[in-house]
Amino acid sequence: MATAPRTTCDPFAGISLSARRVAGAFAVALLVVLTSLTSAALAAQPPVGLGTADSFAVLSGSTVTNIGPSTINGNLGVSPGTAVIGFPPGTVNGTIHAADAVAGQAQSDLTTAYDDAAGRTPPAAVPADLTGHTLTPGVYRSASALALTGQLTLDAQGDPSAVFVFQAGSTLITGSGSHVSLVNGAQPCNVFWQVGSSATLGTTSVFAGNILALTSITLTDGVTLHGRALARNGAVTLINDTITAARCATGGGTPGGGTPGGGGGGSGGGGTGGGGGTQGGGPGGGNGTNAAPNGRGALTTTPSRVARYGTTRCVQRTFRALVTGRSIRRVVFTVDRLVVTTARRAPFAAMIEPGDGISTLKARVTFNDGTPAVTRRMRMRACAAARRPVAAPQRPSTPPSRPPRTPGGFTG
Repeated sequence: MATAPRTTCDPFAGISLSARRVAGAFAVALLVVLTSLTSAALAAQPPVGLGTADSFAVLSGSTVTNIGPSTINGNLGVSPGTAVIGFPPGTVNGTIHAADAVAGQAQSDLTTAYDDAAGRTPPAAVPADLTGHTLTPGVYRSASALALTGQLTLDAQGDPSAVFVFQAGSTLITGSGSHVSLVNGAQPCNVFWQVGSSATLGTTSVFAGNILALTSITLTDGVTLHGRALARNGAVTLINDTITAARCATGGGTPGGGTPGGGGGGSGGGGTGGGGGTQGGGPGGGNGTNAAPNGRGALTTTPSRVARYGTTRCVQRTFRALVTGRSIRRVVFTVDRLVVTTARRAPFAAMIEPGDGISTLKARVTFNDGTPAVTRRMRMRACAAARRPVAAPQRPSTPPSRPPRTPGGFTG
C-alpha cells in the first residue's frame, strides 16, 4: 500500500529566502529594542532629591523619642512638632533642630522627595516579603505592605550611581536580625524606601537606604541604619540604635561608615576569654570594595576569675570589664539596665562596681562594617558585706558627788 507523501505547513511558503532573512533580522532588532527599553526603565533612575533633608539622619513631623545610648550621625530635626526626648543618653553627632526654620524647610523638601519617589515609573511588582531576592537597579512596588524577614541583596552591577526605589503601598516591616546587603558598588545613599504609612525595623536588623514614611518610623532595639529615618507626619522612635546619614562616595568607593550587609554577630560571650585583635575607631573612608561584614566582640574581665566563675563565686571589689575584637565602633556597658559608661575608642573598657546580690553585666557592641550589633552578657554575685564589730555606745560616766561648797566668811 502506497504511503501518502508527508507535508508540512510552512508559514513562510511562497516567501523568498532574502525576504525571510529580512524578516528575521527585523524580529531580532525588535527584541533587542524591547529588551533595551525594559532594562533602561529599570536601571536609568536618577536619585531622589532630598534637598535640605539630606543633612538629617532623623527627621520627624511630631516627636523624636529615644531610649538608651542611641547614636545619630547627622542632624536631628522635628517640625512642626517640638519634642525631642532622650538626648542624652542618646548622642547626636550633628545639630538638633526643633521646630526652627531649618527643620521646617527640611520637612517641605521631604514632602517633595516623597512625592517624587512615589511617582517613579515604571515600577516592577515585587512580593510582599523581599527575603532571598537579589535585585538590580530600578523601581519596585508592592501595592500593599513590604516586609523583610531575612536577607535582601541589592546588586548595582558595578555602577556606584545605580539607584533603587521601593514603593510600599502601606507599611514597611523588617524582622529581627534581617539585613539589606549591598554588593557590586551599591551605595545606601542611592536607595530610597517610600512608605505609604509607617515603617518598623526589627531588633538588631541592619538596614540600608533612606526611609521616607508618610506617618511614623520605629527602630526597635539595636538597629543599624545606613541611611535616614525621615517621617513626614508622625514620630520617630529609637531604642539603642545607630543611624548614619548615608553619603555617596566619589569614584565608586564605599562610603564611610561601612558597607551594610549580613554577617554573624561574632564569637565570644559572657564568661569566656576573648582573643585580641584590632579595635575599630570612628567611621573611615571607603576602599572601593564591598567586603562582607566580619565584626567581632568578646567580653573579658580583670581579674579573669570574675568572668570564669560567674555566680559560683562572689565578687568582692571593683573589677575591669573589657571588650576586644574587630571593627568595633562603640561599647555600652550596663549593669541591670543602669548605664555605667560608653566607650567609643580602644580600649573598650569599664570599671564595674559589684552591687547587691546577683546582677547582670551587659556590653552592647556596635561595629563599623555593618555587622549587626551584639550584646555580651555575664552574671555576677556580690559578696555579702562583712559585718564589722561595732562598739556599743558608751554612756558618759557620772562624776562623784561633792559636798556643797560653803561660802567663806567670818564666824562669830
